[in-house]
Parts: sequence; C-alpha cells; structure tokens
Amino acid sequence: MDAIAAELASRVKALKRAAPQQPVFLSPFHYVSQYANIYIVERIANLLGLKSMAVVSGVLQNQYGDDHALIPGIRVLYTYGDQNRNGLGVRVARSLKRDGVAVLFADVPPFTMHRYPMETVSVSMFGKEARVHNGIFRMGESFNAVMLPFYLRFEKGRFNAHIFEPVVLASGDAPQRLANYIEIALTDNYQQWTPAGHPSLYAFSPAK
Repeated sequence: MDAIAAELASRVKALKRAAPQQPVFLSPFHYVSQYANIYIVERIANLLGLKSMAVVSGVLQNQYGDDHALIPGIRVLYTYGDQNRNGLGVRVARSLKRDGVAVLFADVPPFTMHRYPMETVSVSMFGKEARVHNGIFRMGESFNAVMLPFYLRFEKGRFNAHIFEPVVLASGDAPQRLANYIEIALTDNYQQWTPAGHPSLYAFSPAK
C-alpha cells in the first residue's frame, strides 16, 4: 500500500507542477476496503508534506470510534446530518485553497444517500441510460479542479491499484468519463466492489 501511495503522490505532484493553481480531487473508488483506501490517503498526505488531508465522507461521524484518534492524518468532512451539510462546500473550498488537494469518493451510488438525495447528472453505463452523483462536477467546475480516480485490487496477499487518467472536472465530457471509469472498474473487479450485492447496484439507473 505504501508503493500505491507513493505512485499516487507522484502523480499529484506532477499535476501540481503542470498547473500549480489547479486543485486536485483524489477519488478512490469503493473497492476492497475503505480502511485500505484511508490508509493510502493518509500516506499520500504525509508524502505531500500535509499535516492532514480533507476527505468528504458519507459515513456517520465517529461510527467506528473516535475518528480523529483512529485517523489523525485525515480531516473528515461529513455529508450526513443537517449541521454537517451546512457549509460543506465552504469547508471543501477552504481545504482545497489551503492544501491544493482533497479526497472525494466520486463513484458513490446515488441510492446510498437516500436521506439526502444526491444531485445527479445523466450518463451512459453498460449501453444504457444512467446517472452519477453531480457534486464533484459542481465543486470541480467552481474550483477549476482535476480529478484523479483509482481503485484497489487485492490478490495473492498483495494490494495493487488501477489509476485512471485525470479528468478536468469543468470539461463537458467529465461526467461520462467518470461513468466509463466506474464501468471499467465494475467489469474488472466487481467481486471486490464493497457495495456488491447491495440494492445500490441498481442506483445508477436513470430514475429513482
């Protein structure tokens, strides 16, 4: 996992060298283990010289214990709860301005946020009409940000990562490129997709 973090940190640094003022959204997809994803993100923050990195999370605050104690290198921006949602965009903006990088799981199925229905955008997946969460595109356009998506695999006792090409979030084809990446990941590694077998599998459908 340290090697994966080093490769991702190297790519973030390359993006920042090419466009120093352009923020980067790291986007782990929901594969293998969220613990593994967060470990990698925390290592990336360390390699980038950051004291902490902001992660937008749909998990309830302190669901598995004291979040700050468990992951001190991660600054979690929660989406659940009215109090947490108010000003979420402002907190993300502050993090991007301060650090130049933040984390958002862009492949989250809209169904999983049933209490607070997501804004979605129409795309095509597996040859059919579909929809994906629009939040990263809305924020990305505002900040002129780029997204660097990846997903994990675990085979024969080792982790490896498939890192996709970066996506300029203000570009018109950005939603469809994300949908294409989600489709590639599902086709390649469905068995290690953490929502596999859950009704959220159908949440990319074009209607609620």
